[in-house]
Amino acid sequence: MTRTLTSKRIQALQHLEAHLGVAFPSYHLLDQALIHRSFANEQGLAGFDNERLEFLGDAVLELVISEHIYRCFPDAPEGELARLRSVVVCEHTLAEKARSLKLGKYLLLGHGEAQGGGRNLDSLLSDALEAVMGAMYLELDYETCRAFILTILGDDVQDVWVTKDFVDPKSALQERVQQHGLDTPIYDVYAEQGPDHDKTFHVAVKWQGETLGKGQGKTKKDAEQNAARNALRRLAIRQ
Repeated sequence: MTRTLTSKRIQALQHLEAHLGVAFPSYHLLDQALIHRSFANEQGLAGFDNERLEFLGDAVLELVISEHIYRCFPDAPEGELARLRSVVVCEHTLAEKARSLKLGKYLLLGHGEAQGGGRNLDSLLSDALEAVMGAMYLELDYETCRAFILTILGDDVQDVWVTKDFVDPKSALQERVQQHGLDTPIYDVYAEQGPDHDKTFHVAVKWQGETLGKGQGKTKKDAEQNAARNALRRLAIRQ
C-alpha cells in the first residue's frame, strides 16, 4: 500500500533529507515513517503507519549500538555493555536526537494528537526516529544506516562511558552530592504531558535549593532517572 505524495509533501521530505544527511531514492517509506497511527486512521489509511518500520528500526539501532560498544570497550563485561546500551538508546535520548533533526515538524498526526502536543512527545519522536532508521535500512543499506546512527549517537556512547551514568544514576547522584553534605536530592514532578494512556512526566531534581537537572519519561521512575542523569552530566561539566 502506498499513498500519493503531493509536491508540498515531497518538498518537505527533501528538507528533512538535508537534516538527516541521507538521500533516499524515493520518498514513500520516509513518508510512512512519519505517519502516526492517529493520522492513518483519520485518513482511511488503517495499517499504513510507522509502527512496522519502527519495529524494524529498533532492531537495526540495537544491533548497530551493540556492535559499536562491543568493539569500543573490549574489556567491559556483558552487564556493563547492556546498561550502557540501554542509556544510549533510551526513549528520552532518541527524542532529543529527533528534536535536533526537527523530526516533529514533519510528523503527520491525527487532530487529537496534534492538539495534545504530540509533535513534542518523547514517545512519538523516538518512535518516528526509529521508523526513519527502518526506512533507511530498507531503502538504502545497512552501512548507510549504521553511519547515520553512529553520527547522531556515537559521541553519546563515549560521553556515557566517561561519566559512567549507565550505573544507576539516582544512586550515583546521591553519592556525588553527599560528598558535600548530608542532604538527599529531592525529585519534583513539575509537569505532566499527554493523555492518560500516553503520559510523559517532567521531573526536576533539587539539592539544597538548587535545581541540578531535569528529565522526562513515560513513568515517574524513568523521569527521575533521566533527571539524575542530566544532573550528573552538568556536575561533570562544572569540574
